[in-house]
Amino acid sequence: MIEQSEIKTILEDYDQLKLRIGMTASHSALDLCDGAIEEGFPTVAYCQKGRERIYSEYFRTQRSSSGRVRRGMVDKTVVLDRFDGIIDPEFQQGMRDRNMIFIPNRAFTSYCGIDRIENDFRVPMFGTRSMLRMEERTEEFDYYWLLEKAGLPYPEAIEDPQDIDCLVIVKLHHAQKKLERGFFTCASYEEYVEKSSDLLAQGVIDEESLKTARIERYVIGPVFNLNFFYSPLEEEMPQLELLGVDWRFESSLDGHVRLPAPQQMTMPAHQQIPEMTVVGHNTATIRESLLEGAFELGEKFVKASKEHYDPGVIGPFCLQTCIDKDMNFHIYDVAPRVGGGTNVHVNVGHPYGNSLWRRPMSTGRRIALELRRAAEQDRLLEVLT
Repeated sequence: MIEQSEIKTILEDYDQLKLRIGMTASHSALDLCDGAIEEGFPTVAYCQKGRERIYSEYFRTQRSSSGRVRRGMVDKTVVLDRFDGIIDPEFQQGMRDRNMIFIPNRAFTSYCGIDRIENDFRVPMFGTRSMLRMEERTEEFDYYWLLEKAGLPYPEAIEDPQDIDCLVIVKLHHAQKKLERGFFTCASYEEYVEKSSDLLAQGVIDEESLKTARIERYVIGPVFNLNFFYSPLEEEMPQLELLGVDWRFESSLDGHVRLPAPQQMTMPAHQQIPEMTVVGHNTATIRESLLEGAFELGEKFVKASKEHYDPGVIGPFCLQTCIDKDMNFHIYDVAPRVGGGTNVHVNVGHPYGNSLWRRPMSTGRRIALELRRAAEQDRLLEVLT
């Protein structure tokens, strides 16, 4: 793990009045760029060849002669043969020469690899570098481990498929789409065998992933992704903020649920089992009587992160929850960085963040605001790792 002392040495050569904000050009990059522009930071999107036009053309920044932004939010696109080219030592030197602050998102951790991010990526990162590994369910100390340490609610795991006695969800990677899900549901061992056999035959999942899949009791209820922000700089107001809530559109699941049951029953075998690939998000609010419970989840997570990770969570994190019929939260996934649904905040913010800050406040803008405050107070090392 890159030590904080090394980040401190790197920052000593930075011009803190000329910071740039960069990110992997996927996932939540538009939210990050939009927020950075709102707070006066130049933005750089690191793209993979063939996937750059969204950033280099359609959302490219246009500025006036005085530098005022007229359109767009991406000042510069850097095109790499592969996303992980950003780890190249000479490339990193160029980033440091330009006073780059890097914002990690899921695309960054997926394409570049946790080991290399922890040990080889010597660019100051906003957030907690050491917590990114916990997102991998194959790790011994994954987010389920931290949720247990924190005393937070999460769906009960079932170790043996033969013990399935209710509706469960089987979590594993998609065999063909390596960064997507091969999840499926079932309510008995017989159904588990039938569905897994069908998905294996279709090439959606593979035997190795099935052996290490997590099986957990399915919580029947609406899904709410709670997008929090924790500020170590805040001294007068609460350090934990709920910026927004989103929920997902999943393909082909959402297409299935729009069909009448008789039509679903007549589908051929290869269409009967829906996939759960996230293709979009929408914004949501939750009833006010549930808000205190949401904040309790966030506070417990922050406390546990400080106990088990140094220095604890910094900035954005997302607790992905279901709420059952008895109004109880269950955390089924955790993102220890900017969440995937924060693009619903772009430009307009979110009712919670906007009301708290009395202006449009997206997750991207809140990150940029924290960086600006840290630079002005000479406290950058408190928010970077």
